[in-house]
Amino acid sequence: MGLVGADMQSNFAKPKGSCWGLKSLVRRKQVDSVSRRTASDGGQHHQLAKKLSVIDITAIGVGATIGAGVYILVGTVAREQTGPALSISFLIAGIAAALSAFCYAELSSRCPSAGSAYHYAYICIGEGAAWLIGWALILEYTIGGSAIARGLTPNLALFFGGEDKLPFYLARHAIPGLGILVDPCAAVLVLVVTVLLCMGIKESSLVQTIVTTVNACGLIFIIIAGGYLAFKTGWIGYEIPSGYFPFGVNGMLAGSGVVFFSFIGFDIVASTAEEVKNPQRDLPLGVGISLSVCCILYMLVSVVIVGLVPYYALDPDTPISSAFASYGMHWAVYIITTGAVTALCASLMGSLLPQPRMFMAMARDGLLPSLFADINEHTQVPVKSTVLIGILAAALAFFMDVAALAGMVSVGTLLAFISVAISVLILRYVPPNEVPLPVSLQQSIDSLSFQISGDILGLRSQNIQDSSHHHDHKNHLLDNGGTSIGSPLLQKHIAQDEQNQHRRRKIAAWNVTFVCAGVLVLAFSASVRNIPSLLQFTLCTMGGALLLCSLTILACIAQDNARHTFGHSGGFSCPFVPFLPVASILVNTYLLINLGAETWSRVSVWLLIGALIYLFYGRKHSALRNAVYVPTEYADEIYRTSPHHLA
Repeated sequence: MGLVGADMQSNFAKPKGSCWGLKSLVRRKQVDSVSRRTASDGGQHHQLAKKLSVIDITAIGVGATIGAGVYILVGTVAREQTGPALSISFLIAGIAAALSAFCYAELSSRCPSAGSAYHYAYICIGEGAAWLIGWALILEYTIGGSAIARGLTPNLALFFGGEDKLPFYLARHAIPGLGILVDPCAAVLVLVVTVLLCMGIKESSLVQTIVTTVNACGLIFIIIAGGYLAFKTGWIGYEIPSGYFPFGVNGMLAGSGVVFFSFIGFDIVASTAEEVKNPQRDLPLGVGISLSVCCILYMLVSVVIVGLVPYYALDPDTPISSAFASYGMHWAVYIITTGAVTALCASLMGSLLPQPRMFMAMARDGLLPSLFADINEHTQVPVKSTVLIGILAAALAFFMDVAALAGMVSVGTLLAFISVAISVLILRYVPPNEVPLPVSLQQSIDSLSFQISGDILGLRSQNIQDSSHHHDHKNHLLDNGGTSIGSPLLQKHIAQDEQNQHRRRKIAAWNVTFVCAGVLVLAFSASVRNIPSLLQFTLCTMGGALLLCSLTILACIAQDNARHTFGHSGGFSCPFVPFLPVASILVNTYLLINLGAETWSRVSVWLLIGALIYLFYGRKHSALRNAVYVPTEYADEIYRTSPHHLA
């Protein structure tokens, strides 16, 4: 027993991993809370304002998701892939997005802190994966915001009668000799949104709500007016000889893969988790409601537009406007254009909102300079980060046409979706059983370590004293079937339980790993072209078998009881674990691999830059570089006895 006390004391004092070792990639942080963050940073940083309600975050989610893409996407996908079955493609894509939404809902309520998927990956997977996710999401938000701003100019120009009618200071101009087309209007819009975001989260969410409401009203107008016209004309778009599936079921499924990206945006709700009044209740509701509203609007718009005009007659550039114009409703173009402009404005706000919070979360963890972690005392938002990011996005929107880089936006989102699903599996089967504590709590750690060692030694002494009476009480204990605290049988039973738990965790960890490996092999082999069919079939069979066997084992073994006390209590629990998270991993991995070699070559450059920054700065300045890892059950007691504890 004395050795147990010595081991406990040594474990309390042992940092996990070297700053220069590979272990830095897998070191994990704990779930953030106000008391723990205050204890770790000495209360130096202000906190984000908790002002958002479920209505606010729903407006943020819907506004960030429904961009102007729906005003164009319905025409292109219907003409080339789905035909009249476009609404079913939106439904399938919505269900696929819901797989990730369920995972986000659980983690956002369990770990309500800024950083979204970066934060969850850091807690459940490790520092290396978290940095990769965060760095990819930074690219997504930057390019996404700049591309949206560039798309606003031609839409706004419609109100002036065309781009040539725009005021000189807002019109696009080509720089002689450089071939660069600058866009002052896009840069101005980015700066306006940046100023709005600096005013406070409640103020910006109010504007987002107004803009999103106007956008939703535009879509409702399309649904009602278009439905009325379609009823009058007998839904001629569906009365075609080729039937409901002119491109077959495969075409419909291919269309689902395209329109899936129109659901990207609901994950931005999770980035506001630290600013939500009641995150355990409101975050799951916000994610669920925003995704449901978007799916319903998408499906109804597609049903109406495809019913108004046969799919092969839709204009791929302006499908909705041209459909109404074919019925003589040219005035409807202004309403539709207003909806497109407000949709772009809401998407622009949604792209610029989470990025400063991502920088702030990474700076809090030491992976970026502390400048990005500063929160303004009055507005309670990261003003410095917001301004710097706004200037960068405005410069990109002014000088570069980033439409060609739009495919890179999807990489960050899909990586985030995959990491969130993996984090749910880890949370359910192998939740972290150790937490890192800062060196500022070393006194409390030493005190508790000494107390535990003393208790163990005291128990050993008590057992020795009790052993002198063992012979006198032996028959009595056997008659009553009882055991004393120091009974070898009880100690053996406890040791056996610990051994079984350790074995279960080991089996679960390996099978989570095998699930990911099976998904990767299956998705990659199913996507690769120009390889022998026999080799492709063999790889698909191997990947599918590995995935199926590992998933079956996970479904049969018990989930870890520690999941009930992990993070914040209450909130939403993802259903159908492990099947739903594994389905999410499979769908998103397949989409990620199929983004194309050109997109991956561009993303690889960005990821390489991120790897170098982490190698030479992040891991050496990480808040966990000198952390002391202690068993989870002792962490609360250590915080309670720390000098920084909040009463």
